[in-house]
Amino acid sequence: MKKGGTRATGETHASGFLYSVLKRVIDVRPEEASLLVWSWFYIFAVLSSYYIMRPIRDQMGVAGGVNNLQWLFTGTLAGMLLLSIPFAYLVKKLPRTRFIPISYRFFAANILLFALALGFTNPEQTIWVGRFFFIWLSVFNLFVVSIFWALIVDIFNSEQGKRLFGFIAAGATIGAIVGSGVTASFARVVPTPALLIGSALMLEVAVYSVGRLSKLASSHGTRPTNGKNPVGGSIWAGITHTFKSSYLGNVAIFILLYGITATFLYFEQASIVSGGFKDRGEQTSFFATVDLLVNALTLVVQLFLTGKLLRWFGVSLTLAFLPALTLVGFATITLLPTIMALVVFQVLRRSSDYAIARPTREVLYTVVPREDRYKAKNFIDTAVYRSGDQVGAWAYAGLGALGFGAAGIALVAIPVSFIWLINSLWLGRKQESKAAKKTLKL
Repeated sequence: MKKGGTRATGETHASGFLYSVLKRVIDVRPEEASLLVWSWFYIFAVLSSYYIMRPIRDQMGVAGGVNNLQWLFTGTLAGMLLLSIPFAYLVKKLPRTRFIPISYRFFAANILLFALALGFTNPEQTIWVGRFFFIWLSVFNLFVVSIFWALIVDIFNSEQGKRLFGFIAAGATIGAIVGSGVTASFARVVPTPALLIGSALMLEVAVYSVGRLSKLASSHGTRPTNGKNPVGGSIWAGITHTFKSSYLGNVAIFILLYGITATFLYFEQASIVSGGFKDRGEQTSFFATVDLLVNALTLVVQLFLTGKLLRWFGVSLTLAFLPALTLVGFATITLLPTIMALVVFQVLRRSSDYAIARPTREVLYTVVPREDRYKAKNFIDTAVYRSGDQVGAWAYAGLGALGFGAAGIALVAIPVSFIWLINSLWLGRKQESKAAKKTLKL
């Protein structure tokens, strides 16, 4: 009894210390501190795992001649659709304390298989391994992050999401920086299979974090019973509910239009940079500079501003910020298709996405039924997102074939961005209405 009391006292002191530190940065309650820290470690581990592998994927893509993005996105979309069905089955049959670890360990096993393949294949076979790895990692990235946010919105409610999701997202940014740094520092002296093993181990850290989160949520969370029972329902619910619900349908439209405009900007960047920099070293330096600026700005906003913006402006206006910025950005490129205009647009858009749009759009799922938090969300975050890539990539190619240049294609993106802006304003107002109704019921 004494031993148990000592342990409980230790945990209380630890929680109190975490709260005293965190409250200086964000608006956090004492009972949320431990949940917040384990959520942070969870997404830190997931993004570290991904960013350890991302440079390896890019190098394999170059070595294997993976340069046709339209077909690459098609393969990725097919992978998303194939994986969503068995995942939905696990969600139906098992509680989250089981299906989330199974999902991550499945991906970890895949990573170890790639490490094994790279250790025993000849150069010609390695090219084919690289092609599969390129597509597989594009599936992995969206899937593991979607599962993370599904658990987070299953633990925290709408009010908590507005205060805390920005800080949680900062764990993703720091994880990305650390993962990239590991590969950049050790790629020349450590074999690629060893780096992949390190990436798989980070997923095991994520699994441990899931266990701690679920345990804490059962005693301190706003939905303490959610982790004990399977979600149930149909394995097709993610697809059918998305198309039957006007709210989820508009979330899907938001993600689709986000994907289309992101792909347009990606190709605009490639077009302008290839014309502005002839030397590959200069191009690489440009991309690295953009990434550095994006990560620095993102981290500052996530730590100090995201929660405040949501409280000051509400979900509707905060969600509309990225579409409005995108509209202005494409209009600027239409009038001034220069490298400087592109840099400013790219840095502001990407940092706004990571720091503001992503945490805000996760708040949208806090007001939907529990089955939709896992199934519909996973379908929208993966298959619908990659569908946006597909539409954007093929549309850009088609417009280019018709003779549209960078400025002309940016002009086409303006009305798409305007539709996205209207969609985001409607979604934000709908979320706030649903959250208010839930509060009244309580």
